[in-house]
Amino acid sequence: MDQETDDVLDAVGPRLRALRRERGLTLSDLAATTGVSESTLSRLESGQRRATLELLLPLARTYDVPLDDLVGAPRTGDPRIHLKPIERFGMVFIPLSRRPGGVHAFKMIIPAVPEPLDPALKTHEGFEWLYVLSGRLRLVLGDRDLTLPAGEAAEFDTSLPHWLGSADGGPVELLILFGLQGERAHVRARPEDRH
Repeated sequence: MDQETDDVLDAVGPRLRALRRERGLTLSDLAATTGVSESTLSRLESGQRRATLELLLPLARTYDVPLDDLVGAPRTGDPRIHLKPIERFGMVFIPLSRRPGGVHAFKMIIPAVPEPLDPALKTHEGFEWLYVLSGRLRLVLGDRDLTLPAGEAAEFDTSLPHWLGSADGGPVELLILFGLQGERAHVRARPEDRH
């Protein structure tokens, strides 16, 4: 095998682990849906086992992604990114970044609701930064209940109980930067004076 092929195959494991964690699945969950044993999945993610078509096909079906996305195959021809929305918890997430690990960017759409929803606070590993593009976002963070109009931003550790929804029943659109390992967004509001 040439070095380029080795590099592509070496990146499959971390990509698969990041995708599984991003989807909130355990190895046990994944084994149950794919029919691939937990130990094989673990070895595949850690790089101790090489990816084969036999292993990648059920993973691609479970994650609902093309095989090219799992292996990070170089794109050819059309430079456009074909965004695939993901629907979770009654909301739509549109991935804006594609690399495994690190910070992930999403456009999130919260649909209009006829009556206010009761917040169901959740926790998970990571750190989130969000910016409201349109609508009014209700952010419940621990014991704080905040309303963020368009143009406002927030950031928080997702290990704190949190919930996002519409503040007034209307649709809400926002941008989210999410770091699974707690990576934070670094925002510089104005350039520092240089002396």
